[in-house]
Amino acid sequence: MWPFRKKRKSQASLPATLQAGTRVPVVLRARYDAAQTTADNARHWAMADALSADSAMSADVRRKLRQNARYEVANNSYAKGIVLTLTNDCIGTGPRLQMLSGDVKLNRLVEEAFADWCRAVRLAGKLRTMRAAKATDGETFAVLTANPLIDSPVVLDVQLVEADRVAAPWLASGNAADIDGITLDGWGNPRSYSILQQHPGDLANWRHEFDLVDATAVIHWFREDRPGQHRGVPEITPALPLFAQLRDYTLSVIAAADTAAEFAAVLYTDSPANGEAQALEPMDIVALERRMATVLPDGWRLSQVEAQQPVTGYGEFKHEILNEIARCLNMPFNVAAGNSAGYNYSSGRLDHQTYYKSIRVEQAHLAEVVLDRILAAWLYEASLTPEFAVLRGLRGVPHQWFFDGAEHVDPAKEATAQATRLTSNTTTLAIEYARQGRDWETELRQRAKEKSLMKELGLVEEPAPTDEDDEEEETDADVEARRAA
Repeated sequence: MWPFRKKRKSQASLPATLQAGTRVPVVLRARYDAAQTTADNARHWAMADALSADSAMSADVRRKLRQNARYEVANNSYAKGIVLTLTNDCIGTGPRLQMLSGDVKLNRLVEEAFADWCRAVRLAGKLRTMRAAKATDGETFAVLTANPLIDSPVVLDVQLVEADRVAAPWLASGNAADIDGITLDGWGNPRSYSILQQHPGDLANWRHEFDLVDATAVIHWFREDRPGQHRGVPEITPALPLFAQLRDYTLSVIAAADTAAEFAAVLYTDSPANGEAQALEPMDIVALERRMATVLPDGWRLSQVEAQQPVTGYGEFKHEILNEIARCLNMPFNVAAGNSAGYNYSSGRLDHQTYYKSIRVEQAHLAEVVLDRILAAWLYEASLTPEFAVLRGLRGVPHQWFFDGAEHVDPAKEATAQATRLTSNTTTLAIEYARQGRDWETELRQRAKEKSLMKELGLVEEPAPTDEDDEEEETDADVEARRAA
């Protein structure tokens, strides 16, 4: 027995009031207002439960959340734009690998070969699909498999699997070690995945056959919000009711404005019933020609219907509800709405700091869960080919991943700050190039080639003018002017 494991007490050694089958009344004494159940908050906390993570995120619950999230993203332009923006900012044009071993030639060989393989399997596009599925479905799966049709010496491929296909087989339901298609070992690690051969939503031809895939070949990417959680829920789950309210209110406003616009005018009279006004048929329609004067029936007046939609608070309502929707994704309002009309330079940068920090956290999670697994599999498969025999036995080589950098709002100010940091030795070229998502060694080699070619062609770089140079030129001009006078 391991020293950190405690011996469990047997059922017989427990008090009689705690043995199975005995209910003990519990009296809750709490000093916290949120722990009190009163007539005012009873309905608000009615849906609160004490379920475990896997029980609260059961297969039926996750299936319904996925359906609602997919429907909203497919029909709500704001939801679609938010997911696309999050995907593009996180993945961009795709990650780039930089090897950090002591062998420079080996580093360049691996980097170039891996980049060629990424283009052959369209890895960047698959990663964007995985990130969008993570936001909409809550999780995404990828199977590392062989594909002989890949135009690369390494025939490794990344096959994406939708969350619906990872499900518990019909005969294995009720197994405690099976979490809806994920079989766990005694330490809680995934041992295998049950992947249906066809999507359960394929009504044309769907069967119950499944493949039992070893966990070493499956990549499962999701955000673990609770300890003991093994499946994910859509990241936009808290915003789904708000998306529905936003769309319903917008459609109602448009319908009200359209209804008011359809009525060109109405005839009304101030005379009492059976009064002096000429008799007309109720709800009758009178055709009015454009730019023509007309004579109304005796005792009747013509009035145009005033369109009062949208109301003055409509824009503010959309602003507040979009701000609340985007909060669960750490996205500022101007990014979610695609509108920075009410922002100034400082507030825009301040809001973006939180957003891009969450993007960096997401990219680090992507590198740890997805990219490192793909690189390890690629190195192993590449070492088995004659083209990359030099990679045999190469394991655990230090490396890092680069993503697209965020463009600065004011490039001139950023360049000045960058030069100041480099001059004061508070940063390095590696850090500054990493901010832009580029490899500093590659960029310096390219810059050296450019300078060598410029020298060969007789092109000399002129230094950029500085403030001191401007002051000296002005002083010399003043001196010449005085001499001429």
